Amino acid sequence: MKDPITFADVLSARKTIAGHVIHTPLRPSAALSDRIGSPVWLKCEQQQYTGSFKLRGAANAVLRLRDEEKAKGVVGVSTGNYGRALAFAARNAGIRSIICMSELVPQNKVDGIRALGAEVRITGQSQDEAQHEVDRLVEQDGMIMLPPFDHADVIAGQGTLGLEIVEALPDVDTLLVPLSGGGLLAGVALVAKSVNPMIRVVGITMERGCAMITSLQEGKPTSVKELPTLADSLGGGIGENNQYTFDMCGDLTDDFVLVNEAQIADGIRAAYHDDQQVVEGAGAVGIAALRAGLVDNPGRTVVLTTGCNIDMDLHKRIVGGEDVDLMAE
Repeated sequence: MKDPITFADVLSARKTIAGHVIHTPLRPSAALSDRIGSPVWLKCEQQQYTGSFKLRGAANAVLRLRDEEKAKGVVGVSTGNYGRALAFAARNAGIRSIICMSELVPQNKVDGIRALGAEVRITGQSQDEAQHEVDRLVEQDGMIMLPPFDHADVIAGQGTLGLEIVEALPDVDTLLVPLSGGGLLAGVALVAKSVNPMIRVVGITMERGCAMITSLQEGKPTSVKELPTLADSLGGGIGENNQYTFDMCGDLTDDFVLVNEAQIADGIRAAYHDDQQVVEGAGAVGIAALRAGLVDNPGRTVVLTTGCNIDMDLHKRIVGGEDVDLMAE
């Protein structure tokens, strides 16, 4: 049986990754505060090295490898941001890395990963299909797999984001956390509930193919079809043999909220026009949910804006008010 991830693991992760990640700003949002009638802050993780929160977990996992594991190189599957983070952490540690992705990953994210020195393998139409290439590299080449979310060191690393929030704002009422495979939600919720069980933790994701919510509804890890979405970083499955995040998200999350594509676009625009922040679709889902009135009585709220790795031509079209339709299958 796997050992549970604890608050002490997150504290240890913070020591491990100190100096390797940025302590990102907690920025008041006047526009969102005025809109909901309660104070709102943005935890600006899009300002992290590599442009997303994923570096916290990737750095913790890489830095905890034994020397003999580092010599084998690391491999992981990604919808883009984790691949960039793993490539960055591996390069800094002098380790070979291969990132496996599906054909749905935007080209700007593929290019960003290659620029960090990683080898990229594009396989299939889903993250699950890309995982088959990871499994092959582990079996045939002996590489070390570091998955993007369902890994104790990755979850503990993501939990350091929660530590920064509750230490800066101990009287926070609600945390709005983007949800995909659940590594971030699991880590942040673990910290929040350990510090104050009354903190409300809400997982926010897109309507178009959220595997975690479908799995929780079904009572077991369940595959869903991956669809084009502005929140592309939230795509992918949770793994049939999920070890951590399925249970942790189910046990530690108070509510789940789904946002549609128009609401995600609205969140991207609002981040730019109201708060002068470039935020990708996956990172804007919390803003989208607040602006759409989908979170009841949030009180003192922190929205985790988790990434900025959006194609800038697309961003320009969205913030310019264009009705961007990415939904043609």
